[in-house]
Amino acid sequence: MNGTDLNALIGSRICHDLISPLGAIGNGVELLTMTGLNTAPEITLISESIENANARIRFFRIAFGASSREAKIGNAEVRRVLADLYRGNRMRVDWRIEEDTRRIEAKLAFLIIQCFESALPWGGKLAVTRTGDDWSIYGAAERMKIDPDLWEYASNPHAGAEISASNVHFALLAPTAELAGRKLKTATNGNSISVSF
Repeated sequence: MNGTDLNALIGSRICHDLISPLGAIGNGVELLTMTGLNTAPEITLISESIENANARIRFFRIAFGASSREAKIGNAEVRRVLADLYRGNRMRVDWRIEEDTRRIEAKLAFLIIQCFESALPWGGKLAVTRTGDDWSIYGAAERMKIDPDLWEYASNPHAGAEISASNVHFALLAPTAELAGRKLKTATNGNSISVSF
């Protein structure tokens, strides 16, 4: 087992262990609302926070969790995770894929989407498409925060880039693409970025 596999298993374990207590808190909030506290602003805040945390954990489970090359993930599940996570968010993700896909490819797409989150802190639009075996993720916004070193590192792990906890997803792209048997290509152009594999 290499370091990438071990890290993915750790990611899966963390997500698995956090889902249960978050669900329990959500159930507790639901019980409180039955007692007539559903109009209290504190309950609303807790409820929204639980929904956001659940959505983020489910996203992380796909992006950072373990996945074999042949395992599949349902298209409905992918759409549900993205819809829950980006509801009310300044960044919009348009998942234009209609069929189920290999889990490793969904993992790679989710890591790329997270890279776009770093580049679109003020919001923007993403389109995820697939034609045959070829994937394309295109993002655009009026204002972007592009770190050229990180985007170069995404497709060329030999390039120099400073990796920190806040941008670790960039470091995971190349090994995940290799595991999927794919090669990443990135192109940045002022107000847009495209990534294909």
